[in-house]
Amino acid sequence: MSSEHLSAVNSMMEQMARSVIGQDEVVRTLTLALLCNGNVLLEGLPGTAKTRSIKTLSQVLEARLGRIQFTPDLLPSDVTGNEVYQDNQGVSELIFQEGPIFNELVLADEINRAPAKVQAALLEAMEERQVTVAGKTYPLAELFMVLATQNPIEQEGTYPLPEAQMDRFLMKIAVNYPDTEAELAIVRMLQEEEAQAGTQLTVIAQQHIFAARDTIGAMQISPPVEQYLVDLVMATRQPEAFGNKLSGWIDTGSSPRATIALHRTSRASAWLDGRDHVTPADVRSVAHAVLRHRLILSYDAMADRVSADTVIDEIIAQVAVG
Repeated sequence: MSSEHLSAVNSMMEQMARSVIGQDEVVRTLTLALLCNGNVLLEGLPGTAKTRSIKTLSQVLEARLGRIQFTPDLLPSDVTGNEVYQDNQGVSELIFQEGPIFNELVLADEINRAPAKVQAALLEAMEERQVTVAGKTYPLAELFMVLATQNPIEQEGTYPLPEAQMDRFLMKIAVNYPDTEAELAIVRMLQEEEAQAGTQLTVIAQQHIFAARDTIGAMQISPPVEQYLVDLVMATRQPEAFGNKLSGWIDTGSSPRATIALHRTSRASAWLDGRDHVTPADVRSVAHAVLRHRLILSYDAMADRVSADTVIDEIIAQVAVG
């Protein structure tokens, strides 16, 4: 394990934490997703620094940031780009104009405000890291990552994300309000930024991220820990084996993508903590972010206001480490 790459990633996280005060879980989860070459869904109330955290990440990595403000009248071509005729010295040529998806980091703001056709335009990009327009396929940037936000309380004028798209997000971050101490620090930080015309950030070379990905990809997980993470996912599909409470809460369990995501993110978590091996604690530390958007809760659970996090807590409590 190269300490140079780990030190660079830690520096990136420290700078993000200074800019997004009181959201340490958001900073760590964004970093894990970046190290795993995955996409992230951030769900939180307005003003919880979802957009700010993404902008800070792009500044630290000097990455091209594309922002798409999702609205009900958005078209798929507004996301992917389109072919247009262009006059070139009297000759009309069909030229492909790239959309905002052709950036290194893509902020899909309020993603649930666009209809399913537009949301579907993201699926190929998120899964295959490429875009196909008019029969031609265009590769995306090596660092490519979709960071989508949505507001959990506004339902008017929104379109719930289809399950197929939810499953494409490696992790879902629940962004909560900061506590009193953090709120006071935010006010003081913003006042200081206004006085100094912005905060100076130290740029981290993207090569550190790529090198870390290679190291994490080569990391092995012991058979007992692998069995443990598989058992966690299987518990979402066979909840009746763990009693009436879980079976009454879960309508549909997680797909195999959940197992793959747990495997990848737990390795990244171990690497961030400076270890070359994965422990059950690493798996538990990422379980909520990986599973919370991959569970379909029963009507009874929703009626009793049982959250996905509560269900995952119960699964972790009942599934034993082999």
